[in-house]
Formats: sequence, structure tokens, C-alpha cells
Amino acid sequence: MTDTGQAPGAGAGTAAVGGGTGEASAIAERARSCQGVAGLSGGPFGTVATYLPGKRLMGVSVNDRAVEIAIVATLDRPLPETADEVRRAVLDLAGDRQVNVRIHDVVEGP
Repeated sequence: MTDTGQAPGAGAGTAAVGGGTGEASAIAERARSCQGVAGLSGGPFGTVATYLPGKRLMGVSVNDRAVEIAIVATLDRPLPETADEVRRAVLDLAGDRQVNVRIHDVVEGP
């Protein structure tokens, strides 16, 4: 695992609290659209997730202090560049919260 963000705030890796499920879905969509992102990951034991009615959105956790995004990256660009792009893509949705991007796996191609 490569941690490319700041240390997570207390409660990182928990279900959506602060912004709601629509916000988590929008963050997930933006993260998936970034170059170098093959998909989202639930992280160790599936702890990076938001609980939606009838399902879990794996790879994004939002609370009142932080946004946690866990990705599967491709090797077509440097990993820090991918993480930075994901972070920039969601900053406006995060508001004043810290954005942590974690690379939980790496695959060869898109």
C-alpha cells in the first residue's frame, strides 16, 4: 500500500457522516475518471466504504473531517501524479476537509 496523502484524521475509513451519500458517489465518479485510476478499492478488510441504501460504495469514505479515497492505479504514469490528480479532482467537493488518497493496488494497464 502506498499512502500518498497526509495522515488520516480520526474516523477516516468510516461510513459517510458529514456530506451524505450523494457526495460520496460524486467523489467516486470523479476519482474513477482520473488518468491512471483503474478502479476503487475497499482497502484492507473493505474498510474504505460508504454505506448506501442496499449496498456499499467501496473506495470512498467521507466524514466531517476527511475524505478517504482508496484506488487501484495503473503503471502508465508515476503513482504520485495519479494520486495528486485524484486529490485535485475532488477538492471542490471536499470543502475544508482533508483529502487522503491511498493506492492499495497497482495493475499494468487501464
